Amino acid sequence: MPRNRPILLLSLGHACVDVYQGAVASLVPFLADERGYGYAAVSGVVLAASLLSSLVQPLFGLLTDRRAMPWLLPVSTLVAGAGIALCGVHDSYAVTLACVALSGLGVAAYHPESARVARLAAGPGHTGMSRFSLGGTIGFALAPLLVAAVVATGGLALTPLLALPALAGAALGVPVLRSLGRDGARAAAPVTAADDDRPAFLRLSLAVVCRSIVYTGLGTFIALYAQERVGGGTAAGTAALVVLYLGGAAGSLLGGSLAGRWNRVAVCRWAYLASVAAVAGLLLVPGPVLYLFVALASAGLYVPFSLQVTLGQDYLPSRVGTASGVTLGLTVSIGGLAGPLVGGLADATSLRTALTPLVLMPVLSWLLFRTLREPAPPGHLTTARPPEDDQDAHRPTASPVRD
Repeated sequence: MPRNRPILLLSLGHACVDVYQGAVASLVPFLADERGYGYAAVSGVVLAASLLSSLVQPLFGLLTDRRAMPWLLPVSTLVAGAGIALCGVHDSYAVTLACVALSGLGVAAYHPESARVARLAAGPGHTGMSRFSLGGTIGFALAPLLVAAVVATGGLALTPLLALPALAGAALGVPVLRSLGRDGARAAAPVTAADDDRPAFLRLSLAVVCRSIVYTGLGTFIALYAQERVGGGTAAGTAALVVLYLGGAAGSLLGGSLAGRWNRVAVCRWAYLASVAAVAGLLLVPGPVLYLFVALASAGLYVPFSLQVTLGQDYLPSRVGTASGVTLGLTVSIGGLAGPLVGGLADATSLRTALTPLVLMPVLSWLLFRTLREPAPPGHLTTARPPEDDQDAHRPTASPVRD
């Protein structure tokens, strides 16, 4: 298989999985309209998807550090799709919460292993990982279009049609599994725990949590906020979500490009500083100009996204799966835990007032990145295949390749 084909397939598969992360927020206007959910209720739906993912994602990271589990890629994709596909078939709030929680479980299982495999397939540099992250962002961007095309046509009862991306994503994972089994791409020398920089990894994780809070808050409520500020009903809300996710796609590509010229930590610092102004502008500007600031805020928050994943892997090289699960999944899921607080405040005051504290989150991320430094160059790396009869032959001992 050509070197760039695994990254292409992984990126497409990532898009198919993250459709279901984006679908949760995309369903919010339809749940509010068809079932009469208030701000607190719809934020509870987002919380249900995030909470289970937050709890189990570290476990999947630990498991993939102990043993390679590439079969999780197609299986977790199907689980993520099944949850969203079933969430509209029953109007019970409890059933809806259970279905989106099931989808969150699939998302949690996918990300640690996929990020580990993607880093190995990407090789040196940041372009490959930025493309992998771009795939997920494209999935987010497609979600509101898919949800609108299905649900706006026949209501929430048609959500089973949303299982189609999961079927496609599972099929895309099969050739990647065959490639891994054929060329032994996972085999590399282990890195000792002494190389881990756990204090830096902790500060990085806190910065990602702050980023997740603001981005998840915008993703959950931007559709309803746009309807209030611009008018136009659910179409205005869907447009705001599409702009949010497309801005993230641009930011993902820009982050990989900028990291090729400057170090990752510096790029993340400047991106978070720019995000402060963009989020503030989103809350202050009137009318359709809102969409411009939605795009700028999203791009600024997504420039650091793939860079934070590789930084986490480089700060914690002996636990690549755990680092991937935390930076790519767990800390992102934690952002959903703040959703009910924002929703409750919005019910008590106004949505604009409830979103205002989000301006502080990129400030905190910027402050945390000021305490970080670019990781030191890696030590010796080998790529020899372990003996087939070795007990550890199938363990994911690969250390990430750094610039």
